[in-house]
Amino acid sequence: MDVAEKINLQNVAVTSDFWNRYRELVVKEVLPYQWKVMNDEANISIAEDPQNNGRDQNSHAIANLKIAAGQMTGHHYGFPFQDTDVYKWLEAAAYSFGYHPNPDLKKITDNLIDLIADAQDDDGYLSTFFQIDAPERKFKRLQQSHELYTMGHYIEAGVAYYQATGNQKALSIATRMADCIDNHFGLDDGKIPGYDGHPEIELALSRLYEQTGTKKYLDLAHYFLNQRGQDPDFFTKQDKADGWDNEILPGMRDLPKTYYQAAEPIVDQKTADGHAVRVVYLCTGMAYVARFTGDKGLLEACHRFWNDIVHRRMYITGNIGSTTTGEAFTYDYDLPNDTMYGETCASVGMSFFARQMLNIEAKGEYGDILEKELFNGALSGMALDGKHFFYVNPLEADPVASKGNPGKSHVLTHRADWFGCACCPANLARLITSVDQYLYTVNGNTILSHQFISNDATFNDGIKIQQTNHFPWSGDIHYQISNPNHGTFKLGIRIPSWSAKYDLKIGGVTKSLPVQEGFIYLDVAAKSLTIDLQLDMSTKMMRASNRVESDFGKIAVQRGPVIYAAEQADNEAPLWLYHVNSEAKTSYHYDDKLLNGVGVIKVAANRERLDPDGISLYQPVQPATDTPVDMTLIPYYAWANRENGQMRVWLNS
Repeated sequence: MDVAEKINLQNVAVTSDFWNRYRELVVKEVLPYQWKVMNDEANISIAEDPQNNGRDQNSHAIANLKIAAGQMTGHHYGFPFQDTDVYKWLEAAAYSFGYHPNPDLKKITDNLIDLIADAQDDDGYLSTFFQIDAPERKFKRLQQSHELYTMGHYIEAGVAYYQATGNQKALSIATRMADCIDNHFGLDDGKIPGYDGHPEIELALSRLYEQTGTKKYLDLAHYFLNQRGQDPDFFTKQDKADGWDNEILPGMRDLPKTYYQAAEPIVDQKTADGHAVRVVYLCTGMAYVARFTGDKGLLEACHRFWNDIVHRRMYITGNIGSTTTGEAFTYDYDLPNDTMYGETCASVGMSFFARQMLNIEAKGEYGDILEKELFNGALSGMALDGKHFFYVNPLEADPVASKGNPGKSHVLTHRADWFGCACCPANLARLITSVDQYLYTVNGNTILSHQFISNDATFNDGIKIQQTNHFPWSGDIHYQISNPNHGTFKLGIRIPSWSAKYDLKIGGVTKSLPVQEGFIYLDVAAKSLTIDLQLDMSTKMMRASNRVESDFGKIAVQRGPVIYAAEQADNEAPLWLYHVNSEAKTSYHYDDKLLNGVGVIKVAANRERLDPDGISLYQPVQPATDTPVDMTLIPYYAWANRENGQMRVWLNS
């Protein structure tokens, strides 16, 4: 056996109790609930959704497809990208079949594929808003239309559905879409020398190329990336030609070119600017295309954007997007906690970006950020019941402030039934159902194990890796490796940045291995081998860089990958009266009856006495009257699942 023979990952079965609860929740609650919502059969209210933009309690997403297919009459309802709610839901369902076969659900999804095929135009075009109400405006206002974004989401779903079920029609819809786009876009005479205002198609075409091997799809993705920003006035020219005031999404023409990452070519862009989801979808596409083409300019851009986001513009929970205005990044180190945005979709997109960077290079930081998103920023977007959701994920919240201050009205302190712009719920569902695809990265003869989610993984030549743990509550990680036929291969295991020290045993023998870019490596030659890794799960008091004004003089609490929060349900309000010293005593215990089982941290604190109502608003400084107390902290992802009240991640020190 050639010891350098390429290893292929064949199957990963998630065995983690933590993640299987979520994965089964998606199958049993989330997917049926969202299907009812999209069919206008759920009794929901989006009255409190500050993003509903006048939409009522219904989705109409399936109705739009039926109208486009000629099965119903009527007008399009919702946003121009309303179709994508259906496509992301379909993708999530496709992944779920890999661990929870469901004949009843498959009948629904097969019929949905038939409906989508019927709705598709003969030339492959499919965007129901334009098919139903504005066929003369196809590809005429790309700044706002989301046409390529919409079709990109179907292409992703179609590839996933084909991989899960072998349904050829699902893949054919995707290839016909891509062919349609290829026929319309490019620098040849008669083609449109532009791109979509919302990046997505780039990563979708890369996935389609990965599945089909058809190079024109990769070339088209490469074109869109290279063309973005070449003519900074492209969108303006289209807007004027289409009718300056004939907007699809009012107000979007007034946003700066940086909002769309279109002010200059990508290879010249230095910072991560604009709409946060657009940025990370763009970055995912860049990483995909850079890996397949070897484009060094795109890879350098990936590194620049990554470093700017992770080291200057990311919250401790992994959330990104500092302002509700445009759901966007602002400037370096501007990370307000109570007016932030932190959209769930942005954390999901950051997970995509991290995964693709791991496919390019073995760097532990990519695994660290992926882990941060999975256990904090993204997971916060769904309630424990699977039927309520956050669009915005703040690090400080107060129901009185959200109700009384218009500048904080976007911050909900309890998760909503649904949203007028419902991109987040299905996006999170597709991440959870596909989490098995985020645990290993294989490159040649090297297997990287970068996520500590219990699983049974099977590779070619009989290689099997079984990982067992009680993560994220325990740092004891056990590997059982079977290697009967392959010969020697290299295994890399990530040592998280939060674990400054660790203990390692290989075959029961204590070993010390150097950490290289966040990984330890060992050559596996034996037919059977055990590895025991013990990570440092001590509770840590964290501070932000003192360049971050909002967090100056504050501390946050972290244990393992999990960021903790104080909630009014456990601590007498107001939470701003508490002071926690960086040397404060802490204790930890696991409570299997609280919030479906969570680790709970108690931290010694001092609580100031609340001034009586009506006392002079300003007065001379007096010695504070503090009462020693124990604060109770729960994982950030689990907040807002009990009573409605205040929450804080960053605590006064």
